[in-house]
Parts: sequence; C-alpha cells; structure tokens
Amino acid sequence: MSNLFEGVFTALITPFKNNQIDGEAFRNLIEFQIANGVHGIVPCGTTGESATLSHEEHREVIRLAILAAAGRVKVIAGAGSNSTSESIELARHAQQAGADGALLITPYYNKPGQEGLYQHYRAIAESVQIPLVLYNVPGRTGVDLLPATVARLANMGSIVGLKEATGGMERASTIRRMCGNAITLFSGDDATFLPFLSIGGKGVISVTSNVAPAQMVAIWNAWQAGDAAKALEAHEFLLDLNQKLFCETNPIPVKAAAAMLGLCEPEIRLPLTWLAENNQAIVRATLVKMGLLAAA
Repeated sequence: MSNLFEGVFTALITPFKNNQIDGEAFRNLIEFQIANGVHGIVPCGTTGESATLSHEEHREVIRLAILAAAGRVKVIAGAGSNSTSESIELARHAQQAGADGALLITPYYNKPGQEGLYQHYRAIAESVQIPLVLYNVPGRTGVDLLPATVARLANMGSIVGLKEATGGMERASTIRRMCGNAITLFSGDDATFLPFLSIGGKGVISVTSNVAPAQMVAIWNAWQAGDAAKALEAHEFLLDLNQKLFCETNPIPVKAAAAMLGLCEPEIRLPLTWLAENNQAIVRATLVKMGLLAAA
C-alpha cells in the first residue's frame, strides 16, 4: 500500500470571503488543479490555515474537497494536531467523509521525544483504517521526526507515506535506505521535488502548485518519461517562484499570488497578515515573468 499516493499533490489554500470559507472559490481552485494534471489535493494542511479553522470549518473544508474532487484525484485530508486524541478524531472524520488518506503533522509546541512521536502515530494508526502520511517540518513544529523513528512506523501497514520538509537530501536518502518501499517519500519543500525523485522519492506535497500546477506536474511527467534534461529544465523554470513564495511565512505569499491570479479573495486570518507591499511587487513580477499573470 506504500505506493498508494504518487505524483504532485497540492497543499491547498483555504479561500476566505468575509472571514467565511469561500466554497465557490475553493471548488474552482480544485477544478483548476485537476484541469492542470495534479494527482491529488491536500486540504486542511499548514497551507490551508488549519491552525485557525474551527473544528466545524475543518470538517466542511474536507467535505467540500472530497465532493469537488469526485474521485478524479486523491484527497489526503489534513488531520494533524498536537493532541493525539484530537488527531484521532480528525483522522476518523477524514475516513468517514471518504478521504483517500490523512496527513499527520508532528505534534507541535509539546515537543515530544522520539518515543512520544512513535506512540502518537501508533495510537492514530491503531484507531483508524485510513492510509496515513506522516509530516515532518521541524522548522515549524519544533520537533524532528528522525529516520529511525520513521523506520519503526513504516512497519505499520496503514502508515504509507512521509512528507519530509527538511529539504535535506542526505536525510531523505537515509530514510529511503532504512525503509525501502515500505513508505513513500514526498518532498515537502517545492525546490527539492526533483532532487527527491532522483533519490527514490515518489512525489511532492506542493505549495507552489496552488498557482502553477501544470509547471509542477511537468517535472513529474518528464521524470516518469525518463527525460532528466526536461525535468531539470522544468525544475529550474520554477526556482524563482519557489523562492518568492516563501519570502514570508507560508501561506502568506502563495495566498497573495492566488489572489493576483483571481483564484481567491485577498484575505488571510490573523495572526497572519497580508503580504507586505514590497513583497507583493516581487511576487507579481515573478508571476508575470513566468507568463502566469499578464503585465499590468
């Protein structure tokens, strides 16, 4: 079951309008993703501002995503929390709603040790039947899921993937060597998508593909076709955008970029604030340079 998810998965933004979920914009965003060839969508992750969604809103976003996808692409529902019981509840909801999988960030703020991380994920895996994807992003959570712990968890049948967002190729290679095909490696850092593929990774859970899905898919398609030169060209084409979309805390820049493209309203929830004017100009210029946005 480890190869259940492969390819380009978009870590979806959550569009808001008057501080409410903008269902129409969300559905249109998903159609945009599917039309441009992504293999899956990931609602209610970090990029979806999950930290400021109420439980009711979280469930609604998952429901809307599954309905909009309509079986055409995989849906991996964000279900992470720093509370194990809450994460179990969210994973159960994802399963009941019909998601194809659940994404589980490492418990933030609590800073559990490796045994705590193992027991956290084990408890979730034993409580649901839905396929689970681990998510390691120590820069945001303050805790690092080490390769040895990933290897312990890879022995559980329902844990099928890892979104590794450290950007470290040596780290990714170590995980790959220790786990083999027992777990699917996803890049959680857009600029390392192609390098991940070169060391045995099978996909990306991407921020950039919110606004440039076809361009991210081009990397995957070229690599799958055995055309390393074309994959490298596609990778380098996206480098500037990948960098600019992290000029401030994610998802501030990508949501601004999406608004520039007419994909959502220019609205984000506190404590995040809108992209600074100088950075707006930089992001807009990058989109224009890439041909994604018409020059003003």
